[in-house]
Amino acid sequence: MEIPLFILALVAAFVYTLVASIRNSSRIKSLEREVLSLKRLMAAGVTSPVAAQAESAETTAKPDFEAEEKSRAPAEDASEPQEAAAIAQAEDPVSEEAPSAPASDTASAPATKESFESLLGARWAVWAGGLALALGGIFLVKYSIESGLLSPAVRLSLAAIFGLVLGVAGEAVRRKAVPGIAATYSNAMIPGVLTAAGALTLFGVVYAAYGIYGYIGPGMAFGLLGLVAFATIGLSLLHGQALAGLGLLGSMLTPALISTETPNIWALFVFLTISWLATAAAARRQGWTVVPSLANAGLGIWALGYIGFSETISAEPPTLALLVMLAGTIFLWPGKAFDTPPAETGETAAPERRAIRAMRLLLRPSLALNLTVSMAVILPAMGFLFADGGIDTHPALIVSALIAALAALGAARHYAVWPAIIAALGAQAAVSLMSRQGIDFIGLINDTSVSLPPVSVGYTAEIAMALGLGAVFVLCAFSFLKRKGADDADFAQLWAGIAALFPVWLATSSFVEYGNLGRDWLHAAYGLGLGLVLLAGAEWLHRQNNEAYRKPLNILVLGSFAAFALCLHTLTEGLATTVLLSVIGFIYVLATRYRNWDVLPWVMAVASVAVLGRIAWEPTIVGPQNLGTTPVFNALLPGYGIPALLAVASAWLLRDWPGVRAKNFLQAIASVMGLLAVAILIRHAMNGGTLDDSVPTLGEQSIYTLLTIGFSGVLMTLDLKSPSPVFRYGSMIAGVIAVINVLTMHFFTLNPYFTGENTGSIPFLNLMLIGYLLPALAYGGLAYYARGKRPPPYVSMLAVAGAALGFAWATLSVRRFWQGENIADWKGFLQGETYSYSVVWLLIGVLLLVLGSRFNARSLRLASAAFVLISVAKAFLIDMSNLEGVLRALSFIGLGAVLIGIGLFYQKILTRKPQA
Repeated sequence: MEIPLFILALVAAFVYTLVASIRNSSRIKSLEREVLSLKRLMAAGVTSPVAAQAESAETTAKPDFEAEEKSRAPAEDASEPQEAAAIAQAEDPVSEEAPSAPASDTASAPATKESFESLLGARWAVWAGGLALALGGIFLVKYSIESGLLSPAVRLSLAAIFGLVLGVAGEAVRRKAVPGIAATYSNAMIPGVLTAAGALTLFGVVYAAYGIYGYIGPGMAFGLLGLVAFATIGLSLLHGQALAGLGLLGSMLTPALISTETPNIWALFVFLTISWLATAAAARRQGWTVVPSLANAGLGIWALGYIGFSETISAEPPTLALLVMLAGTIFLWPGKAFDTPPAETGETAAPERRAIRAMRLLLRPSLALNLTVSMAVILPAMGFLFADGGIDTHPALIVSALIAALAALGAARHYAVWPAIIAALGAQAAVSLMSRQGIDFIGLINDTSVSLPPVSVGYTAEIAMALGLGAVFVLCAFSFLKRKGADDADFAQLWAGIAALFPVWLATSSFVEYGNLGRDWLHAAYGLGLGLVLLAGAEWLHRQNNEAYRKPLNILVLGSFAAFALCLHTLTEGLATTVLLSVIGFIYVLATRYRNWDVLPWVMAVASVAVLGRIAWEPTIVGPQNLGTTPVFNALLPGYGIPALLAVASAWLLRDWPGVRAKNFLQAIASVMGLLAVAILIRHAMNGGTLDDSVPTLGEQSIYTLLTIGFSGVLMTLDLKSPSPVFRYGSMIAGVIAVINVLTMHFFTLNPYFTGENTGSIPFLNLMLIGYLLPALAYGGLAYYARGKRPPPYVSMLAVAGAALGFAWATLSVRRFWQGENIADWKGFLQGETYSYSVVWLLIGVLLLVLGSRFNARSLRLASAAFVLISVAKAFLIDMSNLEGVLRALSFIGLGAVLIGIGLFYQKILTRKPQA
């Protein structure tokens, strides 16, 4: 049963090689061949029409050609050894011995579409032939086994000789038999296919000698398989990337094929590291990206598998192997190959194309290399946190080293966007995961484990990891900004964002999970130092006098405020924290006198929003048990009042600030905070010194309605001074909210007619005044102020709301006159009361008619008509049946007289003024 499985493995490996060969025919290789053809033409001194056209295009668009040349052959950087290697490759023995072809044919060959005959005869035949050779050798060995013709040793020897013969034949064909066709059929080269078949055969021989017949031990089998793998990788320099993939596959499978009871972990990862380095060296020489990406993935999978399936874990071998991989990525391959800043275009300044710029940032060259090396590091790092076996090193140290090295890669190269992002996200994930693990992270190899210290003792390693990684991100960010930030504005913004966000985030997580929540001087010092460092970095960018640093500077300033806010929260709480947040923001506003940084006003805006967030979390600021009952003079006054005053002062100081949005936002938030401060003090005073979720009284709700109406007017005024969609629509939204409050609270929920609330003993200065008349006047004033400034339907809504409140005030005042302080509905109606309603409603209608005529307000005249219609309906539907005697007669007589007078009034108006 073992031989057929082994045969299937070999066939699968060979099929993989062929598939990789097909995929190797990419656009990059085609462009490289075209450049190579042009170099040969130039070396031969032959000029063709196509070459002349290319030369003329180079003279007219040289910058674009140079950029394209860099993207075609990234391995040809400024270093002299690589240039020499490229020249040596261009002038290899094949090109020297090949007969000279016509220049026009050579130049036009890459552009000619390949025929079906070429595909069938020149490519598929080669692939099928290579597969047939490999299977033929396997079947021959299988036949000799089944027939008992040869001993195992002889069969293995013959198979080894067959593999070597295939390799030699491949080299012979490459040198002499078919010169000159490699450039055309690079992914179907007969020498490469022969060499691949020979390599597969040798892999099979070594494994059979070890795993099936036991002729050699694990050490020798390990060495021979590694030798075949490295030889295959070396031959790939002559035969292409597909053969390198086969060698890489063999080297990665070699440790899995060799089993031993006492595995040497150091030998394993040293072998894997050497395999990775060999692959990277070959990739650097040839400019490959697929095979090194697979090498990154293979090394990461081995590290993750070792961590997941080992009972006792030695952390140093896999960690050092991954660190070598990161160092090799920085310096060996890709190294500087793709380290070119993106070309600046006109699109970079268009705000509507930010999404496109973000996609370009994330999809830079060598995307596969970036992602594979990042995941190959971060997944094993996370694996150390979940390892079931004992670990000889604290996971915090291992994770810190790996993430710091990954961040260094992100800061070292222009193309390493994903390593920077994944390192930052991985650091935060590691800090969060370590605090939630219920297992022992420290394990000694001698089957002894040491539990993590209890919470009361502290978590020194975890805190050091969080704070240390934060410092690493700041250093990497400044390193990138200094060396490459001016040439790569998008990546500079990303690194500035990482430096501003993640160190504060990591320190906050460390403080919440491991710190002293009462007063933590360590995290406070860290936050203070971080804020000062970020501010110093912003000042340094400012002195560079480079427009590319404008946005990174603003991001660093925001990060400094976040760091100071962290410091504040680690040392203070309650009232002090709320007030000092606004004080810190106000200091940034004062800094506008010395620096014209765009972000400074926004820091105050962020601070104000943070204060509102704290208020939403704890409206009492100091806790219900610590809040005094004295009206106005309690913790609410400084807790709400000082931030509101500082916001108002900031808006005033920035009245001449060129940034309209920041100025308008500060004005709006200052208005909100001022109105909120007044509202909360009213709430506290009218509820006996307590703040709870109880339903407010009508008087309290009326004050809130008046504040909302006033807020709408303030926003409208701000919009007139500094036009802004926020102010325009915000003022109308505030008006609509006030109207909704009136419809739901004033007329129904809190109406004393339904609730039975006492209205007060003073005839005019009572609940009716504050609950209905004052809001009615406020609505009337707002409607008058909004005429010509807001849409007519909105103005009409305000006017109708004011008229409705006035109607409610008059009606409820009549009921109070007849019923006393309590006007609850269960008291019923008196005849004099019923008659008084008709008189008052008609008077209101006449008054609105006069005002509508005086101010030429059609909405008031329509409201007058509504009141008159209500009075008419009441007279015919209610008064006719409920009133008796003289009251019924007076009701109808008065109604008729008023209606006739109104008709006469309208006739004079309509005859004096032209109809609209």
